[in-house]
Amino acid sequence: MSRIGYHASHEQFSPSELLRFVRHAEATGFGCAMSSDHFKPWGAAQGHSGFAWSWLGSALQATLLPFGVISAPGYRYHPAVLAQGAATLAEMFPRRFWLALGSGQRLNEDVTGVHWPHKPERNARLKECADIIRALLDGERVTHRGLVTAVDAQIYSRPAVRPLLYGAAVTEETAAFVAGWADGLLTAGGSLDQTRKVVDAFRRGGGEGKPMAVQVTMSWAPRRFQALGGEASWDLRTPEDFEHATRFVRREDMRECVLVSSDLGQHTAWMNEFVEMGFNDVLLHQVGRNQIEFLDAFGLKVLTQFA
Repeated sequence: MSRIGYHASHEQFSPSELLRFVRHAEATGFGCAMSSDHFKPWGAAQGHSGFAWSWLGSALQATLLPFGVISAPGYRYHPAVLAQGAATLAEMFPRRFWLALGSGQRLNEDVTGVHWPHKPERNARLKECADIIRALLDGERVTHRGLVTAVDAQIYSRPAVRPLLYGAAVTEETAAFVAGWADGLLTAGGSLDQTRKVVDAFRRGGGEGKPMAVQVTMSWAPRRFQALGGEASWDLRTPEDFEHATRFVRREDMRECVLVSSDLGQHTAWMNEFVEMGFNDVLLHQVGRNQIEFLDAFGLKVLTQFA
C-alpha cells in the first residue's frame, strides 16, 4: 500500500522545530518522511536552512519512520562524500533511508564558486555522480576522471543492504533520463496533469515497476515561491533573486502548482489520485506555518482513508 508521508522543509523552520514536527507526524499516523537539503532558503524572510545530513541522524534516531532526502552531487557535495553519508545512515538505520539525486539548483550549489552549467551538462554530471555513488555503496574502489573526479575512493563502513538511489525529475525529459539508471523516481507534484506526464515518461524510459515517490506541494494558504515556471528556479543565485522574480506572481497562478484548499475531503481526493498513479510514497509539503494544526487535522481526517 501507498504511504502518506511528511516533508520536512529546512527552509521554513529551524532544525529543532522540524525534529518536533516529524515526531508529531509519526504520532499522528504519517508513515514516512522526507527532508529537503538546502544551503539557502527560497526567500530571506523564511530565515532558516539547517544542515540536512546531521539533522537526518537525529530524526532517524528520534522516530521509527523511513526517511528520504534529495541532494545534488558534484557541486556542494562531492559524490564520494554523499556516498559516505548515505552509507552511514543506512548502516545505522537499516532499510529506513533512501537518497534521491538531482541535477541541482544554483541557489544552493553556487556557494562553492564553481561554474554553473546548463541543463544538459548538469544531467551528464549527475549521471557520472550517480555511477560513482552506486559503485561506492556496492563496495567498489573508484577512480574516475570526467566532469567530476574521484581518486582511489572507497567506503569502508557500509550497510548490509544498499539504500535505494532515486532520480529526481520534474519534467518528462528528465524523468525519461533518470529512468535508465535510478532505482526509483522522486518528483514534485502540484499539478496532477504534469505529474502524470512525468510518471508516464519515467515508465516509458525504463522505470516500469520501480518505486516512485512524490513531494506534494499543498496548503490552506498559498506561498508564491513555487510558482516560477520554466528554468528560472534552477538558475537563480540568491533568496533575494527569488523574491525579485516572484513579485508579480498572482494568487491564481499558485493553483497551477500548489494544491490549495481548506476542505480536507478535497485533499483526500487529491492524495488518492497520486496513489492511483502508482506512487509508493506521497509526501506532503504543507507550505504554511501551521504545521501542528496540519498534522493533527490530516492525521484525524485524511490518513485514516489510506490505512
